[in-house]
Amino acid sequence: MLLGIKRIYEKASITDGRRILVDGLWPRGVRKSTSNIDFWMKDIAPSEDLRRWFNNDPKKWVSFKKKYEAEIKKNPAFKALQEKVRIEDVTLVYAASDGKRNNAAAIASFLKSHAPKPKKEDIAKKVAEDLEKELQMQ
Repeated sequence: MLLGIKRIYEKASITDGRRILVDGLWPRGVRKSTSNIDFWMKDIAPSEDLRRWFNNDPKKWVSFKKKYEAEIKKNPAFKALQEKVRIEDVTLVYAASDGKRNNAAAIASFLKSHAPKPKKEDIAKKVAEDLEKELQMQ
């Protein structure tokens, strides 16, 4: 499935799939009723200590990613997110102003490097769907 990241202040799109906010704090100036967030997964956000230490400092990005990966590997919310990404399109939503160095970018990187292997039944279902589409085109 597709995995994307998007700043919460950007307009939602139908191609976003499930929009999951991955920040521990609700973004400033955004109403929950108009945010187009499907799920707020605040449990997957960096610990408060790590977030405050990082403070969006680009010089600390590499160290932040390593520390955050150590945190996230122990987090059951990461397993839940891996499963969600395996079965549907997901956009990780964040509030930080730096589009390249934020927790959503780190999570996306972790998800890609720790992608679970597809299950046999998922592969069979995908092949069947592709075959059915091909037959409909003829």
